[in-house]
Amino acid sequence: MPLQRAAVRKEGGEERAVGGWGRVRRRKQRYVEKDGKCNVEHGNVMETYRYLTDIFTTLVDLRWRFSLLVFVLAYTLTWLSFGMVWWSIAYYRGDLEHLEDKNWTPCVNNLNGFVSAFLFSIETETTIGYGYRVITDSCPEGIALLLLQAILGSMVNAFMVGCMFVKISQPNKRAETLVFSERAVISLRDDHLCLMFRVGDLRSSHIVEASIRAKLIRSKQTVEGEFIPLDQTDISVGFETGDDRLFLVSPLIICHEIDQRSPFWELSKQQLEKEDLEIVVILEGMVEATGMTCQARSSYLGEEVQWGHRFMSVLSLENGRYEVDYGTFHQTFEVATPVSSARQLAEEAAAAEAHLYWSVSSRLDQQSGDKETEENSQPVGDNGNEQQQPNGNLTGTKSESKL
Repeated sequence: MPLQRAAVRKEGGEERAVGGWGRVRRRKQRYVEKDGKCNVEHGNVMETYRYLTDIFTTLVDLRWRFSLLVFVLAYTLTWLSFGMVWWSIAYYRGDLEHLEDKNWTPCVNNLNGFVSAFLFSIETETTIGYGYRVITDSCPEGIALLLLQAILGSMVNAFMVGCMFVKISQPNKRAETLVFSERAVISLRDDHLCLMFRVGDLRSSHIVEASIRAKLIRSKQTVEGEFIPLDQTDISVGFETGDDRLFLVSPLIICHEIDQRSPFWELSKQQLEKEDLEIVVILEGMVEATGMTCQARSSYLGEEVQWGHRFMSVLSLENGRYEVDYGTFHQTFEVATPVSSARQLAEEAAAAEAHLYWSVSSRLDQQSGDKETEENSQPVGDNGNEQQQPNGNLTGTKSESKL
């Protein structure tokens, strides 16, 4: 890695050396940004016609400036098109040549040019009906056009108003009030090494059926030599036990126990500092006010995971109510935590338990052997029992002593 004269500069939350004699640090690229936006751009898409087959979703997904442009153009072009048709009918029927003829019955009264035809088109489609320009009963083609514009106008209204309503009511902004801790932590909980992060909801209205998921994103090479640049691995946050279903009334600490099934099973503190990984967390649920599904996302890079830290408490009891202090939401404090991996800790615990087991077994065997030796050293009587006199001589029964 080259050395450059550079000063340390923060760029996108990452420190990079830009001046001074220091080691250049490569900025890690995020797969998911902290605000939940996916850092993926689709290029070289050949089958662009697929976007038109689902035109409704395409219009909803457009940015607001383009959506407003499409909204304005849809109505304006419709009014202009039908206005041109109304003017064409008046022109070919000769209505424009008999404007001053009181005995002439035009197709549309008081239609004297393209501007008035355009205004009549607007009145027809929006059902404003000023009463100044009206269609007469002596123009069958005009009656047919009036029916066609009324039907097509209703369809345009339904389509465009529906698009705008869905776009306005999208729950994307609801995710702005769902917050994740800036950093994740690794520490002991119930004698198990755990990865933890915090999530909270700033609104009083709740997220119904809230659930949490986590993914580990890192490069991987298979046994066959295939390189997978963005391999996704599930991180269990309580799916088997149902702990992934959250009652998100107050901030919660989401815990992932690092066990044999965890991708962090062999990861130590030193390895974590060198590992190029990203943890993506996804919170889903229904907005209580609208019933629409909402999703909030965030991510943690390897250097954003603090080993040996724990989150500060945010709950306190004030005047008979629980009060949440979001000022300490992101704060952590250091606690005593082993720097070894969970696998090493488990092996050390198993070795210590095995040593204790064999020590106790050896002592029990030794005590049993001593007891047997003591029993074998005693004199044997008539019934096979040995008796020892105080002077240390062996004696038998009374009959044997008389002999």
